[in-house]
Amino acid sequence: MHFAPLPYLDPGSGSFLIQLLIAALLGLGVAVRASWGKIKGWFGVKPKADDEDDEPESK
Repeated sequence: MHFAPLPYLDPGSGSFLIQLLIAALLGLGVAVRASWGKIKGWFGVKPKADDEDDEPESK
């Protein structure tokens, strides 16, 4: 008879999977932050324009 091997995760494999998950989440966060303006543009949110002529700077 042929038996399929049981799945086995040693501590090194578990550590690798946790590291992979953390790296994926951080990478997703960096990608979202880098393209945040474009994402807001999809929902119609326009960036606030800084008008320098409206109000003089107080010193």
